[in-house]
Amino acid sequence: MAMHSHIERILWSEDQISRRVSELAAEVSADFAGCSLPPIVVGVATGAFLFLADIVRKIEFSVPVDFVRAESYGSGTESNGAPTLSFDLKVDINARHVILVEDIVDTGHTLSSVIKHLKSKGASSVSVCTFLDKPARRKVKVQLVGEGKFYRGFECPDYFVVGYGMDFAEQYRNLPYVGVLKPELYK
Repeated sequence: MAMHSHIERILWSEDQISRRVSELAAEVSADFAGCSLPPIVVGVATGAFLFLADIVRKIEFSVPVDFVRAESYGSGTESNGAPTLSFDLKVDINARHVILVEDIVDTGHTLSSVIKHLKSKGASSVSVCTFLDKPARRKVKVQLVGEGKFYRGFECPDYFVVGYGMDFAEQYRNLPYVGVLKPELYK
């Protein structure tokens, strides 16, 4: 298939992803097992949709799920630093624990903006569960809300990656692995 030839190298295989998602779901399940109300899982569309689907199926209690859409990349490869929220929640998160599910935390601008928005809607805590974390590119210190925790699937080196929901110009989301896109395809 042509899109596989666009990948310079695979960073995490489908099996590695599946194992790590199971580990994260077990951690989340243990951390929230004693809550009287389950946390509300909020996915950041569209990059996190595969990760969100996989992790909520492995969490050991029923969870409400909703989405927000925050846009900061457009068709480029770097965040513009000024994310906009173009789709908001339908569920009421007032006085509830929220687990914000992200595909990748890069500069921190988008994540910080979405957390601030969830806090303004009355969330009692906001945890983050990100599939990939790129701390080398962080420009904003991410402030969680209340007793929020930070869950990370993998620490990502500073490469432009695609697959498992992550894209370049809306392509490559359906790759079952995470790979480094060949630079000549986006430069």
